Amino acid sequence: MPKPPLDPDVADIAPVDRILTPYDFEHITTYLRLLDADAEGADWREMARIVLQIDPEHEWQRARRAYESHLARAKWMTEHGYRTLLRGEVPSLN
Repeated sequence: MPKPPLDPDVADIAPVDRILTPYDFEHITTYLRLLDADAEGADWREMARIVLQIDPEHEWQRARRAYESHLARAKWMTEHGYRTLLRGEVPSLN
């Protein structure tokens, strides 16, 4: 299985598909970083700035929307998306 990039650019909104997408695979590290920071009680603005690389001081709405959608998708991965990865299935990255 190929390795996902360590620090890919993020979209303004994470996918909401019911299946694992190429974007999800590329952002596994992003999702894990968000889950870790959330578990530690980090402020959403800090997560947006550090993990998503969006400055909430200058782009408050975009940062908040990206943070909320990516954290929700990260949580979805812990309940559903991980199964695809455990089966060794990787969505086409093309």
